Amino acid sequence: MDPQLLRLAEERGLHVVERPGPTRGGFDPAGRVIRVSPGMSARTTRSVLAHELGHAALRHAPTTHARLRARQEHQADAWAASLLISPQAYAAAERLRGPHPASLAFELDVTVELIAAYQALLRRAG
Repeated sequence: MDPQLLRLAEERGLHVVERPGPTRGGFDPAGRVIRVSPGMSARTTRSVLAHELGHAALRHAPTTHARLRARQEHQADAWAASLLISPQAYAAAERLRGPHPASLAFELDVTVELIAAYQALLRRAG
């Protein structure tokens, strides 16, 4: 796992565990635990861990309300994308690879979901 992300989790008082679950990752606010599924690629693990750190940083609580859950997922993706992708790195990757999300994800070592979140942030920024 990404040592910088593990350090960030530790600084925030979070414990990271690698164990299977119904999704690629999860955040338990009560136990201050982030779970990531074993067997994922390093790129996916890095992105999932950053996403779950986003839930923790944004103080998201588990919910069964579909619209709120979707909003929380988008917010966690945006937080993770901002953490892992700098404007300079994104611009360089786009010059090298073009606008294709999968190519950008490969170049920037993140998932396609985080590329989509970063591009949405760019659109909102104008």
